[in-house]
Formats: sequence, C-alpha cells, structure tokens
Amino acid sequence: MKPLFRNLLHHHHPINFILVISTKTPKAQIVLLLLAAVVSALTVPDPEKTRDVVAEAEKNRRDSSRGKKNHQRQDGDDQGRSNKQSVVYAGDPVPIDLFDKVLLLCPSEEDSSASCVSHESSGNGGGSSRKFQPNAKTTRSKKQGNKGEIVDLWTLLTQCAQAVASGDQRTANEQIKQIRRHSSSSGDGNQRLAHYVANALEARLAGTRVPVYTAHVSNGRSAADILKAYQVYVKACPFKRMSNFFANRTIRKLTLSQKASRIHIIDFGILYGYQWPCLIQRLSERPGGAPKLRLTGIELPQPGFRPAERVEETGRRLENYCKRFNVPFEFSVIAKKWETIQLEDLKIDGDELTVVNCLYRLKNLPDETMVANSPRDTVLKLIKRINPDLFVHGVVNGTYNAPFFATRFREALFHFSALFDMFDANVARDDRNRLNFEKEIYGRDVMNVVACEGLERVERPETYKQWQVRNLRAGFRQLPLDQDILHQVQKTVKSEYHKDFVVDVDGQWMLQGWKGRIVFGLSFWKPASKF
Repeated sequence: MKPLFRNLLHHHHPINFILVISTKTPKAQIVLLLLAAVVSALTVPDPEKTRDVVAEAEKNRRDSSRGKKNHQRQDGDDQGRSNKQSVVYAGDPVPIDLFDKVLLLCPSEEDSSASCVSHESSGNGGGSSRKFQPNAKTTRSKKQGNKGEIVDLWTLLTQCAQAVASGDQRTANEQIKQIRRHSSSSGDGNQRLAHYVANALEARLAGTRVPVYTAHVSNGRSAADILKAYQVYVKACPFKRMSNFFANRTIRKLTLSQKASRIHIIDFGILYGYQWPCLIQRLSERPGGAPKLRLTGIELPQPGFRPAERVEETGRRLENYCKRFNVPFEFSVIAKKWETIQLEDLKIDGDELTVVNCLYRLKNLPDETMVANSPRDTVLKLIKRINPDLFVHGVVNGTYNAPFFATRFREALFHFSALFDMFDANVARDDRNRLNFEKEIYGRDVMNVVACEGLERVERPETYKQWQVRNLRAGFRQLPLDQDILHQVQKTVKSEYHKDFVVDVDGQWMLQGWKGRIVFGLSFWKPASKF
C-alpha cells in the first residue's frame, strides 16, 4: 500500500484516493485513508494559490527575456515547470557510501588534518592563484549590459528596495525588470545575488504569501540531494566543517577527562545529524571501549501529519552508524516549538555527562521585538536548568535583523554578497550542486529576510557580541577555547582552503569569515553555578 499511497498523493486530489483503493483493503486502512483524504482536502492549499513565489518570479523573467516559447533553463532552476506540488519523504533511500564520502571518512588519530569529510581536491585550496576583488565592497562592480549600458546592480537593488518600501509599484516593477536583464542564478556572484534578491523584492511588492519557512527543509529535495549540495559546501568553505570539528573534538576531550561511561547529547536543531557520525567513530576508538551515547534530537515540527518524520529518519541513520562502530546508542525525538519544551521532556540523568549543542539555529526563534517574553531567553533558561557539563553555542553573525526594512535590506546585501562571492571564488559556476545549495539555502534565506515580516520572518540573526550578553544574562559563564584545537583549525583552513577565509578569536569566540566579514561564531559555556 505504501508505494501506491505515495503515488496517489503525488498525482491525485486527496478525495480521489478512495476511488482506487482495492476492495480487499482492511476496513481500518479504509477509514484511515478516508480521514486523511478529508483532512487533506480541508488543509492542503490550492497549488495555484500557493505555488512558490520564486518559481513565479523566474517565469516572469523568462517571459520577458526569452519569450514564452523557450522552456529550457540555463540557470538550473527547475521549480515552476509544473504546478503540481512536489512530495518528498524523509525515508527516501540514501546510499550509505554517499554519507561515508561526505561525513565518515575521518582520518586516523595520527593524521593531523582536522577533517571528517572527503579530502578530494576541488581545485580551490589555499594555494589558489586566482585574482579576486580585495573586499566585499569592490565586488559590487558595475556590469555591462548586452547593449553596452553600464549597470550598477548594487545601486539598482537598493533603489528598487526603496521603491518597494514606499509602495511605488511602477518604479519598482521597472527596476525589477532591469535587474532581471542583468542577473541570473547561473551568473557570477553578484548576478546570482541580484537574481534571488529580485525574486524576494517582487514577492514583497506583490504581497504574495511566501510558503511556510522551515529551516533547511525544502520541498522537492530529498536528503540525498541536500547531502550532495552539502558536500560541495563543505569542500568549498570551512565554516560548518571547522565548527563541527571544534565542537566534536571538545566534546570528546571532555568525555576522556571525566572518564564518562554514559553521554547524553541534546542537539537543538539536529535536522539531518551531519555533525555526529565523526564523533561516533571517535568514541568507538576510546581506550577501554565506547561509552553509551544517548542523543536527543530536537527540531521544529515539520508541516503535515508526521511532524517528527525527518528527525526520526536521522535517528535511524545514526543508529546504523553506531551499530557499525559498536557504540551503544539511544535516540529520542522532540519535534515542537523549542520554547514549549519542558525539562521533564529531556529525561535528564545526573549520572550521565550532559552536553547541549546548538549550532546556528537560535536565530530562528523570535526575539524581544516580536514577543515580550523572548523564546530565545526561554530556551537559554531551559538549557541552564539542564545544568549541562558543556553548552556548545554556534551563531550566525548577522546585523540584518533591524525592524526597519531599508536598514535590514542594506545589511542583508552585505551579508549575502559575501556568501555568493565565496562560492563564486571556489566552485565552478555550472556546478549543479552549487546551484541547488544557493537556491535551497541562500535563496530561501534571502526570500525570508526581504519578503517576510512579523512572525513569518524567522531569519533573525544577532551578532556574537549580542549573544554573549544574552548568554551571560541567562546565567552562563564562558569557557576558554582549547588552544590545541584552535591551532589545528587555523592550520587546516590555511592549508586546504582559499587564502581569503578568515579564522580569528575575540572574547573566547572562534570567528570564521570571508574577506574580513565575520559570518560565524562558536563558543563554549557552562552554567555559572556549575563547577
């Protein structure tokens, strides 16, 4: 029944399911499917009304620049070819060797490289001799159009945002058309940035309802597709790879120093669990045998009938790794709004070494500008009540959370221009997985920051200094960075990545960035009362 049910979900209106069910189907299944059909009919929006605004914007661009008869896309944007809603299942099979290639090829203890990913050369390491603009500002170069006109995309985008903010639809629409003539999702970094920003400006101008945003979970992409895109990302830039390495190595050192036989890791924002296979492998190598690993994976609920489906699949994948490396393992799932989680939900055991891990996801919780009792502070207070032996906190260092659109837009341009420029310097422009990553991650984030307001805008980063104040106010004390691990990170980034990547330290935060712009910060904490 399962494949048939999936097929019907994808191709038919929910109410039509009942017409094709075999008469031999047990009554219980018939009742279940009938209920599902009725609920789906009431809750699933009309695809015509909720189709992706990015696809709609891309269609407008194609119609104006190539004519309606040309349906071939040069930019790798597949969304919008059909009005059917894509159905993706967390349980889609992912070859184990694909995960091995990206996540599990950890070097031996004697290997000095700070790696848990494949070392295949991508042709863009630290020895690159390619010429680059010296800073983010100069990358906003003027583009020469097909007819010889000089177009400053940065200025044009800023002027268009001003027109959108003031409600000047005529001027904004004309400027969006002009931006589209000189932008593309397959062009250089500036052109790609302009492409996605134009999509977002058009959505904001039209008042189009943007699809519900769930961090890093995309309709139309399987876990395998996302993993392939993630592989390109970790080979092109060190941000996530070095964060995972620093966090995992610190956790491992703590388990060794305390000779812990049982470890409980509470991961706020686990999603696909890419961080943990390398730690599992390392724990299996511990003298005297591996400790028992209890992992609580926390995520925001996934829309639909199975809010925890994605995280449950992550747990099954990690369980397979633990069996492979003979690490005793227990996995629990919590899929609910983080500020509603209670201490009792986590089943804290005082005899376990407890680690709370949250890398780059607290930015998705509302802050004081939205609600009086900030969910960010609520979650931090919960973490303090957990009384962990270690709190690993990674943040996106962003200043594009201003309540005023013009200020937020300008700061967002600075932030995302660095990310698109970084990719352009390190990955071929026709790389399909780069296109997918930019669309599914950067493009979606740009859409949320520019087109959304109120509770629908969930991309709300703060600077690492703001998070430092927030953590101290919540009752944490900051721990010093392990200098041996820090030096290993700096050595790896210098030897394996482009020369414009930055690893710095400020106030016991490890900072990572591109061409002087700090993008990520990582720090380690304990409750102030825990010694």
